[in-house]
Amino acid sequence: MSETYNKVYFVTGGGTGGHIYPAMAVADALSENAKVYYVGNKRNMEHELATKKGYKFLHVGISGMPRKLNPKFFYWGIRLVRAILYSIRYIKKYKPNAVFATGGYVSAPMIFACIITKTPYMMHDCDIMPGLVTRRLSSRAKYVSLAFEKAKKYIPNKHTIITGNPIRPEFTTISKEDARKNLGLKNQLTLTIMGGSQGAKAINNTAVEILKEFVQDVGVQIIFQTGKKNYKDIVEKLKLIYPGWEQESGLIVKPYFSDMISVLKASDIVVSRAGSLSISEICASNAAPIFIPYPHAAANHQRLNAKYLLEKGACVYLDESELDPNMLRKLIHSLIDNPIKLNYIKQNVSMLAKLDATDNIVNLIKKL
Repeated sequence: MSETYNKVYFVTGGGTGGHIYPAMAVADALSENAKVYYVGNKRNMEHELATKKGYKFLHVGISGMPRKLNPKFFYWGIRLVRAILYSIRYIKKYKPNAVFATGGYVSAPMIFACIITKTPYMMHDCDIMPGLVTRRLSSRAKYVSLAFEKAKKYIPNKHTIITGNPIRPEFTTISKEDARKNLGLKNQLTLTIMGGSQGAKAINNTAVEILKEFVQDVGVQIIFQTGKKNYKDIVEKLKLIYPGWEQESGLIVKPYFSDMISVLKASDIVVSRAGSLSISEICASNAAPIFIPYPHAAANHQRLNAKYLLEKGACVYLDESELDPNMLRKLIHSLIDNPIKLNYIKQNVSMLAKLDATDNIVNLIKKL
C-alpha cells in the first residue's frame, strides 16, 4: 500500500469473527485510497487476517473484562490503562483522520484514546442487543451504524444509522453455480452445517448421525465445517457411522474453510449458530437458515438475533435444548420436501440482505 495517501484511518475490532470480518470489509474498502492501520490483539485471529492482507498491525494487549470484583479484575484494569496509553501513542504517531470500531473488548482502549485525544471515531454493532463497549462508549461517536433497527433503542447517540453489517464484496459477485464449482460440487441441492470457526459441539455430534442418510438416500450434497477443536472426534465417529465417507463426492468435511464465501453461496440450506455476521452472510447468499443459537452467548444476543429473523419468516428456529438427530432430520426435511417453504424463506432472507452496507459505512467515515 502506498505511503503517499493523504488520509489515514485506524480500524479496530477483534476476538471473534463477528467483530473482525465487518472491520476487515470496511478496511479493505477504505484502503483503496487511504492508508489503513489495523488495531487489535496480536494473540487473536485478527492479527493473522490483517497481516495476511498487508495491513500494518498495531497491538493492544487487552482481554475480556472479568465479571467479578477480584484480583483478576484489578490486574485487567492495569492492562486496560496500559492499552489506552499505547493507543494514545499510536494516534500521536500516525495521526489518523478517524477511527472505525466494531465493538468488543479489543476496540475499547482505542475508543478511550479517541475521547482523550479528541480524535473523531465511528462505531458499528452487529447484534440486536449491542455489546457493552458499544452501549457505554457510543455516546461520543460521530456516527453509530447498526445491523438491526431493534438495536437503536440501546444506543445513546442521535447520529445512529441502520446500515446492516458490512460484508465482503465477493458475496455480490459470485453465483451459486460458480461457488459449487470452486468446491468441486455438482449444481444440485446443497446443505451446509457449521458452528462458526471454532465449531459447535452440540451441532456437530447431532449432525454426524444423519450425514449418511442425507447423502446416500436423499441425494443432498453436504458441506460440514466442524471447527478445529472438534474435527478429530467427528472424523472418528464418521469412520464408525459412515465407512467410506472420504470417497463420497457429495460430502465435504473440514475443520475450517478459508473460502466461506463459496461455502455459503453454494448452499440452499444452512444449519448454523446465530451470530450476527453469520446471519448477514447467509442473507447475502440467498440460503434458507436453520438457526440453533448458542445458549450462553453474551446478553442472549444469538437467540434475539434468530428470533428477529423468525418474525420476518426468514429462518427455521431451534433451541439447543431440543436438538437431537430426529429433530434436526425433521427440520431439514421440512425444507427439502417443501420447495414452496424453502423458496419463501429464501425470498425473505434476500429481502433482509443489505448489500450496500460497506459503501454506506465508508461514506460516513469519510465525512469525519
